[in-house]
Amino acid sequence: MEEESMEEEGGGEVMMDDQNHNNWGAGGYGRHLLGERLLPPAGPPPPAGPEHNGAGLRGCEPGAAAGRAGAAGAIAAINISASTSKFLMNVITIEDYKSTYWPKLDSAIDQLLTQSPGDYIPISYEQIYSCVYKCVCQQHSEQMYSDLIKKITNHLERVSKELQASPPDLYIERFNLALGQYMGALQSIVPLFIYMNKFYIETKLNRDLKDDLIKLFTEHVAEKHIYNLMPLLLEAQSTPFQITPSTMANIVKGLYTLRPEWVQMAPALFSKFIPNILPPAVESELQEYAAQDQKLQRELIQNGFTRGDQSRKRAGEELTYNGSSACASSRGCR
Repeated sequence: MEEESMEEEGGGEVMMDDQNHNNWGAGGYGRHLLGERLLPPAGPPPPAGPEHNGAGLRGCEPGAAAGRAGAAGAIAAINISASTSKFLMNVITIEDYKSTYWPKLDSAIDQLLTQSPGDYIPISYEQIYSCVYKCVCQQHSEQMYSDLIKKITNHLERVSKELQASPPDLYIERFNLALGQYMGALQSIVPLFIYMNKFYIETKLNRDLKDDLIKLFTEHVAEKHIYNLMPLLLEAQSTPFQITPSTMANIVKGLYTLRPEWVQMAPALFSKFIPNILPPAVESELQEYAAQDQKLQRELIQNGFTRGDQSRKRAGEELTYNGSSACASSRGCR
């Protein structure tokens, strides 16, 4: 009697509860939440009995009629389960990725690649980090990696074309700007994609994201300009302070990071900024080193630099005589 009164109060509908105790009846919360199109067509109600509970149909009574009713109820439960699982898990389809998630990442990468050193970028790092995390969890790592490489490659090709159009007197400064800007951008881009790096690039490709992105700059910018850049650097080296020492140091150290074998193109130039490039100094060459130091001192004086007081002058002459200045160079002594 008690069960009959409950059915009458419920309007004759059978209510199905999920594990969170949400009612998924034909006219209950489930229809409102998921919409008409996600709910299966109404079928025969599941048979009442001790084997039926709120989690769905676990068994069926013998007989053809009971079998058909049980099958229909099971299909309905499976359809509801699939629909609700997709809803609750917030599945990101490839269309969602292309229309919603990648555009956010694309815009953030643009800003990071084009910012000037020290600029504040008005983007939400937390939001971008979250986008990457969700896409990795939803198995979009391969597509995201492909899009990232394509995006940065296109940017570097534009940078290379701009450098090709630069006049010689601005070439070194613009290369330095492009190199510094890109390396600065990597300091933000690589951490933002740390989940993709950890669970896709390192695991499946056996590589590292930062190494891949540095290689892109080497291939699409540095390799295309090294033979134009190096003669200009050597010319600037022979004319003190034609470019600032910091610019020269940044470029030489950057080139060494990109491709260490480029040292062979100008060992003397690289040795001024990279330690242990040249072989150790030997005693038989101390006079040659002293002559090089004296030449540098003369050039400095010609450009307005003075030796200072007499005591410093005498100390400098003594150091030159003993060859100690050579020991302070990148060669060292033995």
